[in-house]
Amino acid sequence: MKRPLSYLFCLLISASALAQNPTASEPLANIDSVLTQILNDSHIAGFAVAVVKGNDIIYSKGFGYRDMELKKPVTPNTLFAVGSTSKAFTSSLLGLLREEGKLTFEDKAVHLLPQLQFYSNEMNNQINLRDLMAHRTGLSRYDSSWLYFNTSDRNNIIKRVQYMKPTSGVREKWYYNNFMFVAQGMIVERLSGKTWEQNISEKFFEPLEMTRSTTNFETFKRDSDVALPYTVSDKKEIKRLEYYNINGMGPAGSINSSVTDMANWLKVWTNEGKFKGKQVLPASYITEAISSQMVMEGALPDEKHKDIYFANYGLGWMIGSYRGYYVVEHGGNINGFSAIVSLYPSEDLAIVVLTNQQASQVPRAVSNSIGDRLLGLRPINWNEEINPKEDKSNQDKEDKKKLPILNTKASHGLKEYVGSFEHPAYGVIKITQENSKLYTALGDDKYVLKHLHYDVFDLKKLDSKGIETTEATNLLFNFSSDIEGKINAVGILLDGNEKPVMFEIK
Repeated sequence: MKRPLSYLFCLLISASALAQNPTASEPLANIDSVLTQILNDSHIAGFAVAVVKGNDIIYSKGFGYRDMELKKPVTPNTLFAVGSTSKAFTSSLLGLLREEGKLTFEDKAVHLLPQLQFYSNEMNNQINLRDLMAHRTGLSRYDSSWLYFNTSDRNNIIKRVQYMKPTSGVREKWYYNNFMFVAQGMIVERLSGKTWEQNISEKFFEPLEMTRSTTNFETFKRDSDVALPYTVSDKKEIKRLEYYNINGMGPAGSINSSVTDMANWLKVWTNEGKFKGKQVLPASYITEAISSQMVMEGALPDEKHKDIYFANYGLGWMIGSYRGYYVVEHGGNINGFSAIVSLYPSEDLAIVVLTNQQASQVPRAVSNSIGDRLLGLRPINWNEEINPKEDKSNQDKEDKKKLPILNTKASHGLKEYVGSFEHPAYGVIKITQENSKLYTALGDDKYVLKHLHYDVFDLKKLDSKGIETTEATNLLFNFSSDIEGKINAVGILLDGNEKPVMFEIK
């Protein structure tokens, strides 16, 4: 095949120049070195990426390790938890039900799911299905409710919603709330007669040939090519975490997949709902889902990136403007894993990045680095953006950590702090005593309560052997007493609240 002159010219350019100045004919020339640099500078275990253009996967590769200890490499088929990128799947099931005539997006949510009740009758009368899909109910996150008080019982989870006080009126302000996607999954279950998990498999995994994907936590963990979850310490040390089973919250984010499988899902979105000629999603739903349904925030251009602005929400998707291009995307974060899926509808382009690092900016940097080149933009050094050079002037600054008030003691004997404390929007905290120490369990983890000062105790996480870890929890239990002096409640600062959430003695 005769090579174009631009290709021959490229051969004369150094690899580093190629990374910074990719040509139109070879936009991803030397992208591997760029992504490897992001991996190394971010001190993470590994990640995988796939790029879809129309019907084709034009780039797919794994970087780093899925298992750091055994040096097992990440491949395009390695399974990761994709977190909240699952939300687009869940809302799409509702799109299919609407196509079947079983609901409309304007139907009242409580009518579609009677066990779902909100804080007031006014909310019950106002909130429709579209409000759940676009995060516009006025309810803030309440994530501590499922993170610390986990259960596989979705009815138990959804009943907590009626005790969640709204932060704003319905449709007044955008607030991300995972419970609203659990509700969507339960509506799917009620109207289809099948579990959310069965629907995801039958409607998407099977027709899209996503043979590696699963919603089953045990199947995911046992897979022969699964990524282990990690985090990075303040000292840039990669540390192994335990897998986290989000159980009943599944419709909000429990899909586990590979970039190869996710690429097939993305082909649906770059081909008006079709995969290999078969209509998997209605084209009309595709258009609606990636159209603005609610303003997230102003997101004005800033001095550094004047061509990146506005932030809206569609149906399970976030919408913005990236350097002159309409971009539709969603991130995902669950213990030890981070993800991002990005769509550029005008270019029939899509990118998925999955990593086994907690709360990582790597997926964003990788996706943007690839997007810049494929969109013909001047590449920005996104690696430098997420890994800025250390400011040596701040190295000697002490941590602004609250110190205990000296010469204080607890007002009661340890056994008087023992008991079950409940908040209806969250769950039950059970405090026990073993020998001379107090313990509690939150989610799948066990903690020891260490006295800080007065009736305030600091929680220290225990490992699987019951040994106290150095992992920071930032959780303080502040006990209070009734007029008779008996312990009757414990207050905890949760979900960014300025006032403690009060759990009362049962």
